[in-house]
Amino acid sequence: MKELVEVIAKSLVDYPDDVQVTESENEKAIVLELRVSQSDMGKVIGKKGRIAKALRTVVKAAASKEDKKVIVEIMQ
Repeated sequence: MKELVEVIAKSLVDYPDDVQVTESENEKAIVLELRVSQSDMGKVIGKKGRIAKALRTVVKAAASKEDKKVIVEIMQ
């Protein structure tokens, strides 16, 4: 899942070298924290959060094949 988020985010932003995805796991789900350059934040979130929602939907679909719950958080 981490690699999927990283590939999608790098294709969206102007500074792909600044993309960082950290993965942590708790008892309920896997949490992926996405960090991008401040100037790329709008590109990852999109108008009214549409791109962020689409990213979460793709990750959720990929995680459902493995019977896991994945949460994607976009951090500053």
